[in-house]
Amino acid sequence: MRLLLISNSTNAGEAYLDYPKHEIKKFLGDNVKKVLFIPYAAVTFSFDEYQQKVQERFAEIGYEVDSIHHYDYDKKKQALKDAEAIVVGGGNTFHLTKLMQQQDLLETIRYECLKGKPYVGWSAGSNVTCPTICTTNDMPIVEPESFHAINLVRFQINPHYLDANPDGHAGETREQRINEYLEANPYIYVVGLREGTMLKIDNAKAELIGPRNARIFKHGEEPRELAPGDDFDFLFE
Repeated sequence: MRLLLISNSTNAGEAYLDYPKHEIKKFLGDNVKKVLFIPYAAVTFSFDEYQQKVQERFAEIGYEVDSIHHYDYDKKKQALKDAEAIVVGGGNTFHLTKLMQQQDLLETIRYECLKGKPYVGWSAGSNVTCPTICTTNDMPIVEPESFHAINLVRFQINPHYLDANPDGHAGETREQRINEYLEANPYIYVVGLREGTMLKIDNAKAELIGPRNARIFKHGEEPRELAPGDDFDFLFE
């Protein structure tokens, strides 16, 4: 299993997908020529526009971007099976999950990735590799069949993890929200993945890439800060 799970697509003041593009290139390598994109997290712009936006950046690193929304319902699973790599973009996690469930894609994606097909996701595209989407930051603008996701990893990811609330906001911090999740789900780790960082997973090995630490949460334990180069193997135990 080979996964590149990116916290966010764009750092402040930078072009779309600019900061992770070289890591995507290193991850996919030279054998991949075309990727199959899943644009279903897009809500306020079309799937065609999303594909074009991703294609512009991926062209800089040598890849063609096909998109699953061009395939008829009965051809989508075969498109996943034929794909050299699967790429899932960010946006609204509930919208993404609902459409993937409606089109019965989750198990096919899982099966293909467990066979070793490369998977790249950012934001919502990282969330959906977890057992559930319960640690997304997104508003539930639509109702999926369930919160169950692709279940490629045994832990949960909270992308765009922030350490503090904005000035003047008196609501719960991100850490408090994650602790609420852990009260209801005490046996699972949550990885707070800060912006500008990503997890590269190769079988049962995880590597943190980027300039910031990840914050690790588990019920009954003090949160831990892990840096690039630290051991993340416990997430797979």
